Amino acid sequence: MAAPGDATGAGDLVIRVTAMPTDLNPYGGVFGGWLMCQLALGASSLVTRRTGLKAVVVGATDFGFPGVMQVGDELNVYAEIRRVGRTSITVATRGFGRARASEACVEVANGSFTFVVLGANDRPVEVGTLAPAPG
Repeated sequence: MAAPGDATGAGDLVIRVTAMPTDLNPYGGVFGGWLMCQLALGASSLVTRRTGLKAVVVGATDFGFPGVMQVGDELNVYAEIRRVGRTSITVATRGFGRARASEACVEVANGSFTFVVLGANDRPVEVGTLAPAPG
């Protein structure tokens, strides 16, 4: 993945959303739980798109919050598949904040999610070969 603050090479852009007043913590910054949620939603989107199947989170690790966001800032979430198991997929995510009137981005959150892929009966299924990344 790219160096902090540089989204180039950080994976697929999976979420772009603006932080709103309801997303703030009691100190006026964007709530870390909201950032984690956005990372998870983006990772899930990537897994579902690549497998065509339902995917549920079974683990979340290695969270970091190297920067801060304010209300009105745009969050751009990038996701990259890091490991494919028999029925699971691990995805690394990075979130970059961009002030509303700026082009400069700063890394504000990162973490890793493991998903189990489910079939028609909501039972784990073998992942098999993943579809190629969109070109």
